[in-house]
Amino acid sequence: MSAIREFLARLTRNPWQLAAAVLLITAAWVGSGVLFPHRREPERAAPAATAQSLPEVVVSDLRAEPVTRTVTLFGRTEPARTVELKAETTGRVVSVGAARGTRVGANAVIVQLDDADRLARLTQARATLRQREVEFEGQTKLKPSGYISEAKLAESQAQLETARAELRRAELDIARMTVRAPFAGALQERFVEQGDYVSPGIKVASFVDERTLIVATSVAENQIGALRRGLSGEARLATGERVKGTLRYVAPVAEGKTRTFAVELELPNPGGTLHAGVTAQVDVPVGTVRAHRLPPSLLTLDDSGAVGVKIADAAGRAVFVPVQVARADTEGTWVTGLPDPAPVITGGQGYVKAGQPIRITRLAGR
Repeated sequence: MSAIREFLARLTRNPWQLAAAVLLITAAWVGSGVLFPHRREPERAAPAATAQSLPEVVVSDLRAEPVTRTVTLFGRTEPARTVELKAETTGRVVSVGAARGTRVGANAVIVQLDDADRLARLTQARATLRQREVEFEGQTKLKPSGYISEAKLAESQAQLETARAELRRAELDIARMTVRAPFAGALQERFVEQGDYVSPGIKVASFVDERTLIVATSVAENQIGALRRGLSGEARLATGERVKGTLRYVAPVAEGKTRTFAVELELPNPGGTLHAGVTAQVDVPVGTVRAHRLPPSLLTLDDSGAVGVKIADAAGRAVFVPVQVARADTEGTWVTGLPDPAPVITGGQGYVKAGQPIRITRLAGR
């Protein structure tokens, strides 16, 4: 320490030596950055996404099972036949044979018209016919003797046929006075009452065959190939009944605007317990396939509107797979188009997109 104090004292007594010392120290400090460069830590790249930062999903390995493929349709029940009964002759209604909603048998009287002079004309027609028959018979006996010409005999025969036609016309007019049920069914509506005057073509009543019902529905063009006449189906009515029936009609041509095909399921209703106009769901089994059972909540749509399910691939990414619904009921929805087994994303599927890396928690499948 004494040597340093002596050195500093000497510098303070000699300003030139002090300046030289300061210059030498400054030069040494500046040069130290060249001779001994400062070592900087290299910049590190941003850390890549870790497994902890990926969205977490739950995946279940689901296996396919045999299931009856069902085409499900929606419609409503209707009478198998509906006809409008019209008057075929003129007359006044003298009585009505059935009230609205009444079930009647075939040929039951619905409306009765007055006979006016029809019975008299019928009696006259019968008498005229008898006269022509006697005349023709007598002239036929005279023909071999030459007392009657061929032309006269032909004229007599023509008059006989005219008389027969007039009698037939009078009989038909009498029959048309009574409007009858064309088949066993129910009177849906009656448009005339006692005292009304009707003429040919006037609508008298609406009559339905409610002992056989149909469910009128339609099927999309991508399902029409599975349906054909004669297949069995089951209708579940809004009123609670479940009724088995048979497809009686499958339209050969699609409806122009909707591109759907009309389909009719025929249902027996002998007791009349089923009602027409009721909403119905129709299930038609069309074969057995292997399908995966899923909750309906797992079904989703892609950007094109296709129905599908999100699964996890081997690379740990979410994948959208289009599926077809084979069957749907209260137990779930069965779909085809998935691999077997299928690693279906059963939890968190709504938070991931197709192609997105995911972090998987696996559950035991079924």
